Amino acid sequence: MALSKLYTPKQIQVLQTLKRTDWRLLINYGAVRSGKTVVDNDVFLFELRRVRKLADKLGVDEPMYILAGYSSKSLQNNVLQELSNKYGIDFKFDKHNSFKLFGVKVVQTFTGSIAGLGAIRGMTSFGAYINEASLANEEVFNEILNRCSAPHARIICDTNPDVPTHYLKADYIDNDDPKAGVVSYHFVLDDNTFLPHDYIQHMKAGTPSGMFYDRSILGLWVSGEGMVYRDFNKDVMVIPKSKLPGNLTYYAGVDWGYEHKGTIVVMADDDQGNTYLVEEHTKQYKEIDYWVRVAKEIQGRYGSRIRFWADSARPEHVARFRREHLNCYNANKSVLSGIESVAKLMKDSHFFVVKEAIDKFLDEIYQYIWDEKTGMPVKANDDVQDAVRYAIYSQHNELNKATVAVKPMWLRG
Repeated sequence: MALSKLYTPKQIQVLQTLKRTDWRLLINYGAVRSGKTVVDNDVFLFELRRVRKLADKLGVDEPMYILAGYSSKSLQNNVLQELSNKYGIDFKFDKHNSFKLFGVKVVQTFTGSIAGLGAIRGMTSFGAYINEASLANEEVFNEILNRCSAPHARIICDTNPDVPTHYLKADYIDNDDPKAGVVSYHFVLDDNTFLPHDYIQHMKAGTPSGMFYDRSILGLWVSGEGMVYRDFNKDVMVIPKSKLPGNLTYYAGVDWGYEHKGTIVVMADDDQGNTYLVEEHTKQYKEIDYWVRVAKEIQGRYGSRIRFWADSARPEHVARFRREHLNCYNANKSVLSGIESVAKLMKDSHFFVVKEAIDKFLDEIYQYIWDEKTGMPVKANDDVQDAVRYAIYSQHNELNKATVAVKPMWLRG
């Protein structure tokens, strides 16, 4: 069967690189769903066969190889399960979570924290496959490279982009010294010629503008620039209370404060994928007793089952809410994932703000900007935005909603 039936043109370029002997580190980076991990999974198998042949020549009975990923779960989902599904490979793990394949001992290590050093320290490896490399702790990443000291050892990586100052880009991808032995391939979404055309169009249309589009679709190493929520449209998204539909599911987000402003927002979802900011309570220099009163009033309006997704940085305040019989949970505070979930609602015109309900929201949203050095939002004018993010991302992530979003009646036509 022709390679073009199994791989995209960009993936074939990667496979052809395996025939070369002028590299030590191969990095495939770029857009989501562009085919990076698929080809690297197969390269991993090819490399194990190469290692076995090399070990035979060197008289090594049991060569070792490193399989690295952010976590055990990510390796299982991204690599092992995919290979098992595709080729029917039945991995047999020993008590150390290692396995043998093609006569090579594969040692797993996890790069999400410095603890990943323990699994590989002192070993001599014939190569490594690092999944989600940009998420790797830099010290663990460097140790993996150091451990690959057997003759002709090679390392392969796949990753989505991060900030342009990330060590993986600055120290490796941008290193054009031939002696460094680094080869890299940039993937964009359109490189995956096996994806349905309508899927690609939906991805492009539904991905928030700015940094998220540049990274997810174009595969670029960029920092945010300007407003975080570029797709917010005041003329469309700020609505009168009279346009608020019925039969809503209510929940709240809480950002504790004192020296800086504290905020409780009430959000609501309809059954058509739209989210509404229906109440905002923002005050400075208020003690916890004040916020308990506000939350109790909200509970009185929307029922005892309303969830409060709160900043876990003040566990004593979360505990106080719970003692007051408020349905309070620690929010999922993942910054970029949370921002993306809110931004996607705005991009798709499924986010609305009740005009009569807001206080500081509009002041903040136009001052909520990216810090180009850190790749994160500037920590100023963000209290309401944090509370909104806590509420939306936690509620939607927790309940794993998978509804088809439909625009409200007044936007159709």
